[in-house]
Amino acid sequence: MAASDENAPFWQSRSLAEMTRDEWESLCDGCGRCCLNKLEDEDTGRFHYTRAACKLLDLGTCRCTDYQNRSARVPDCVTLTPQNVGSLAWLPATCAYRLLDEGRPLAWWHPLVSGRPETVVEAGIGVAGGAYSEEGLAVDDLVDHIWRLPKARRRRAG
Repeated sequence: MAASDENAPFWQSRSLAEMTRDEWESLCDGCGRCCLNKLEDEDTGRFHYTRAACKLLDLGTCRCTDYQNRSARVPDCVTLTPQNVGSLAWLPATCAYRLLDEGRPLAWWHPLVSGRPETVVEAGIGVAGGAYSEEGLAVDDLVDHIWRLPKARRRRAG
């Protein structure tokens, strides 16, 4: 952490716990990956993402349709905090909260780095177009909806 550099962006100069609420919220890139239903392999502990997204996820914008009330409406929705991020093995490897918690930099496509929210789509990180609502799916059927999340596309030259 470059805490001594006054000109460094907040995500490079402050820990997750030191961030303001607005700074914390701006770390979310809006990819929607954390809102996908996940299955844990009991033998390996590995998590598998499915194409089935939380019923509150807007599949076009990849944002929660009721963010303020999400925990009440979806009891197993996990609210990320500086205290729990490091223990959530299901967070996507691309997640800014996870990256910063692990001392790694944000990706080129993250809106805080690129200055444009569109780079999430350009990099192929968002789930729009690949995910669908969990509504009508039985939990036992989720195994039929496992999705190998695409890796980020490389930055285009220019």
